Amino acid sequence: MITSFDQLPDAARVWIYQARRLLTETELRAAAPALTEFVADWTSHGRALRAGAAFFHQQFLVIGLDESQAGASGCSIDASVHFVRALEEKGGVGMLDKSQLAFLVDGAVRLLDRRELRAAVAAGELSAESLYFDNTITTVGQLRATWPAPAGQTWLRKYFAAVERNVVEA
Repeated sequence: MITSFDQLPDAARVWIYQARRLLTETELRAAAPALTEFVADWTSHGRALRAGAAFFHQQFLVIGLDESQAGASGCSIDASVHFVRALEEKGGVGMLDKSQLAFLVDGAVRLLDRRELRAAVAAGELSAESLYFDNTITTVGQLRATWPAPAGQTWLRKYFAAVERNVVEA
């Protein structure tokens, strides 16, 4: 059962899919009917799921599920991944690749390959205060409160701590 993403409670579970590039307005409009249909028909063991979905920053597809009504099963989660894979194929843009990290820099999303992170931190291109889209968050409440968050307050903090240790030791 479809719900406006804005109406989902803070405890609702989220899955975040990051596109490999900024999506155009045309691409977002083209994806909207399929997204609405998927959320409206999404079920778990035959029970309708109270869910909503939205694109954020023209780069992230976020699917939210209010599990107080019915929880996601392995099959329903698989169905959502198959749906995203179908969106990828239809739109020609990857959304399941986890090799890129996303930062908000000067109001725009900047993607950085994971292998480039250490060098970007060491070069001062990114700091602990750089806003990072931590796509491992699990609830709508976290999305509303801390997405994006300063990178030093996420799992990336170890990269900034390593740079600080080297500066202190030098």
